[in-house]
Amino acid sequence: MDFDKLIRSRTSVRKFNSKKPDWRDIIECIDAARYIPTAGKNYTLKFILVDDSEAINKIADACQQDFISSAKYVVVVCSNFSRLKNAYGENGEAYSRQEAGAGIQNFLLKIEQVGLSTCWVGYFVEDLIKGKLKIPKDVNVEAILPIGFEYEKKRTRKAPIDLDRILYFNSYGNTKMQKPKNSIDA
Repeated sequence: MDFDKLIRSRTSVRKFNSKKPDWRDIIECIDAARYIPTAGKNYTLKFILVDDSEAINKIADACQQDFISSAKYVVVVCSNFSRLKNAYGENGEAYSRQEAGAGIQNFLLKIEQVGLSTCWVGYFVEDLIKGKLKIPKDVNVEAILPIGFEYEKKRTRKAPIDLDRILYFNSYGNTKMQKPKNSIDA
């Protein structure tokens, strides 16, 4: 699939059909998350692939989002920024969060490419997720990603906001691009 089409077609799906995805496709998507920029070559992400329906129901409860229960798989993305904090001080946590965002985005795009669907869930009671999945206290839960096949036909997604409302040149709020100076004009 063309990359621009891939980006434009990715949507958050909250209704899955009953067909179970091939877990190997999900592993392929997790593999795509390994190819991200990292701070000091310290990769902080871990992924838990959950297919146990009882555990998925507990995750749905911890997220307070019932649609997660209909997913055949859930990927829980975790990070441990302790090495980054040791290397970069307080900035280490921010770098770890940036890595998590980049890894999750790679995962989301690959999910779209292999024909699966998901929704990036960021609201959850972290202690409940950690307890159910035996995640250590010093590890952060970054995202919950229920995986399945979309129940209905994919809809075309429009750009969420006009580009001219979010793009500035050379300083915040400046919407005009200056003509570049070249040696002939100087």
